[in-house]
Amino acid sequence: MKRSATALLFGSLLLTGPLAHADIIDDAIGNIQQALSDAYKPDSDRVYHDDRDDDDSSSQRQTAHNRQYDDRYRQLEDRRHQLDERQRQLDQERQQIDNEERQLQDDEDR
Repeated sequence: MKRSATALLFGSLLLTGPLAHADIIDDAIGNIQQALSDAYKPDSDRVYHDDRDDDDSSSQRQTAHNRQYDDRYRQLEDRRHQLDERQRQLDQERQQIDNEERQLQDDEDR
């Protein structure tokens, strides 16, 4: 009798264990779904929504965008100045080569 009762108790515990785990998992999924639903409902009473936050974040984004634009524009201007300086140096070298070439031709003509 003890063996059959022990086997029955052990068997019922083995069968109810997975069901209990499944129930816990199902409850957790339901809680997650409810939390997501509450978080993304703009008209929900649980969600705090302040238009000033939107204005602040919008102005912060605009300020960040302006700063990024200014930085990029400054970089382009710096590159333009570098190119202008390189062009000036190349023009000077070309002028020097032209002068040396003329001097060489003059020396040859003599």
